[in-house]
Amino acid sequence: MVGSFIVPLQTGFDLACVCDIAIDAMSLSSLQRQRTQLKHQLLQQIQALPSLEALLPSQHPTIDQLIADLEYLNPIDQPLDTHHHSVLLGTWDLIYASRGTVVTRNLGSGFPWSLPIQRVWQRLARNDQADAPIATENGATFLLPFFGELTATAKGTWQPYAEAESAKVSFGTIGVQATRLLGIAGLHLPKLTVPVLEGLRREALWITSYLDDDLRFGRGVTGNLFVFQRSPLQIS
Repeated sequence: MVGSFIVPLQTGFDLACVCDIAIDAMSLSSLQRQRTQLKHQLLQQIQALPSLEALLPSQHPTIDQLIADLEYLNPIDQPLDTHHHSVLLGTWDLIYASRGTVVTRNLGSGFPWSLPIQRVWQRLARNDQADAPIATENGATFLLPFFGELTATAKGTWQPYAEAESAKVSFGTIGVQATRLLGIAGLHLPKLTVPVLEGLRREALWITSYLDDDLRFGRGVTGNLFVFQRSPLQIS
């Protein structure tokens, strides 16, 4: 037929390239489906735990195995690299800690003056220091019966290592503030901020072992596993 034509493949190598691309696309799609299924299972397992148990020291081998499976499928290499800051930075709610946290361990030990905890979060932002380009704020909100809420924060920095997966973390200030007095939104007492003296500062190794748009995992040197979910709330 006039005007019709067929463009032949130049070599067998062209066909091999087409096949490789198709296989890679199918493999990527399969990995994405597998990752989505594992994330769904993980969130279901965490949400099924009794209130606050996910943040207390306890044994949950099924959850820990799901975390390890997702770490193996981590979609972002070098998560602390500046190229991934658009995904990394922001406010993240802590939804699971395999060995508890500094603010929740007392809750599980029967400490008589422990306060009901409302929320634990971590906010990451850009920092002007070249050697510590990530600023962190770790926070927790406690319920003060008949009074309001108490928010405690610790601010510091992350200094990523060359492999852009782990970082040296240190905190320079701690703060407390009574908020929502008498249950009234916007009614707060002034925030009290205290610097941490240089000789009292402690450094820790933090590993970001998984990162995607809405989930982030962290590992501490003691083996503690942390699962963060991107928060719909903005912390001021």
